[in-house]
Amino acid sequence: MSGIGGSEFILLCLIGLLILGPERLPRVARQIGGWMGKARQMTRSLQRQLEEEVSIKKNFGIDPKDLNPNELLKPNDNDTFSPLHNDEDEDETPAK
Repeated sequence: MSGIGGSEFILLCLIGLLILGPERLPRVARQIGGWMGKARQMTRSLQRQLEEEVSIKKNFGIDPKDLNPNELLKPNDNDTFSPLHNDEDEDETPAK
């Protein structure tokens, strides 16, 4: 939860009772509970939205379990920037 133990919670309730009084304490506790509920709902909504945005399978149609890291390291035929790519023109040029 928030790291508050049972005795600390009771102490906070007693302080709230002394400051707010018995008639206002339930109303304030209900209001704080409503705020916390809204905060949790917003957090869940934000987490769900972020998970949807980052979902590789949904957005790109790729299942990460199907990816083979060795296949990803192989250069493509048109990949001229890869250090693994052997350019055919370099093989044909005479050495100086």
